[in-house]
Formats: sequence, C-alpha cells, structure tokens
Amino acid sequence: MQFEAILFDCDGVLVDSEPITNGVLRDMLEESGWTLTPDECQHLFVGKTLREERATVEARTGRPLTDAWLQRFYERRNRELDARVEVIAGAHAAVAAAHAHTQQRIACASGADRFKVEMQLLKVGLMDFFDGRVFSGHEMPRSKPAPDVYLAAAAHLNAPAHRCLVIEDTPTGVTAGVAAGATVWAYCPLPAQGPALRQAGAHHLFGHMADLPGLLVAA
Repeated sequence: MQFEAILFDCDGVLVDSEPITNGVLRDMLEESGWTLTPDECQHLFVGKTLREERATVEARTGRPLTDAWLQRFYERRNRELDARVEVIAGAHAAVAAAHAHTQQRIACASGADRFKVEMQLLKVGLMDFFDGRVFSGHEMPRSKPAPDVYLAAAAHLNAPAHRCLVIEDTPTGVTAGVAAGATVWAYCPLPAQGPALRQAGAHHLFGHMADLPGLLVAA
C-alpha cells in the first residue's frame, strides 16, 4: 500500500525520552508524598498527560496538582531532556525513508507539549524533516487516546486519515491512531509489550526502527 502520509509519535518512537521524563516525574511525586517504583510510574503515566491523571495524583499525594507544580515539573523535565535525550536507534533512516515514500508528506503528532517535542527533534537532528509539521495534543480539544492530533496532522497534509500510516509505541497512542481511521504500526522493542499493542488495534509490530524502510517497500 502506498500511504499518502506517515505520522510519527515522538516520545519512544523518535527519541528515547520516556525513561528520563518518567524519572523526573517519579522523583517529584515522591517529594510530594507518593512513592512509586520506576516501573509503576511508567505503567501509570506512559502515553498520558499529567492533567488527565490529576485526580489520581491528588488522591495519592493529598495535595492539589497546581499549575505551579506542573510548571516546575516541565522545567526539570526539559533540563534533563536537553542534557540527556538521544535518538531512537534507526530513527534517522526510518524518517528519511518515510519522507521519500510519501514525497515529504510526514508529520510528528505527539501528546506532549510543543516546546518539548520541538526541542527534542532539534536536539537529535530530526527537526528539518518535521519543521512546520509538528502537532501537539496540548493544542487539541482532546489529547490521545482521542484521535484529534492525528486528524489534525492528516488534514494539514491533505491526506485522508484512512490513507495514513501512524507509527506508535504505546496502547494509548495506538488507540488514537486507530480511532482516526489510520493504519497503525507499533514500534515494539520489548516483546512483552506486544499483546497490549495488538489489543489496542496495532496492525503490525516491528522491533527495530531500522526495519521501517524495508516494511514500507514491502507494503
């Protein structure tokens, strides 16, 4: 199938940012009175926004999740990402292949805030591929797992959603892509994550981002 557009998630697909963000969040929640292991924090929050989990955070910490607390989190997170974030292995080749496959009709559609997404893409040398085609769930009526950010990206590229390919790595993101009507391929470096991704509706799983160019040729 010749996809008309390819839409990439950012965190965990293009940049290896999730362990960094998760570490900052776990530390700050512990400082607020809620102790979690890294795995527990990852399971609870991966693919979601803090605002969506406000009630849970407030119930477990006994404190309001204020805008000031969120701002401190974003600042600490951004400092750590700026210092430590790295590209997902194979992502440069994958994005270049998608760019060629669709005659430049690609976008980055993330549930994260725009500053974070663009800072990371610039940091790892991918921004030139996505300049002017970055979409943030924070700027949509609803974030993932709702399809809004993917529908906005497809509309910007003048591509029907059912002719788009979405590249995701979390059940929340896969759900969003499927809800948009797109074909979703899930990047799944850990086989244990596969069943949840398939249950969410992923059409295909692949274990290394460097596999994507070959998959596009064979599609």
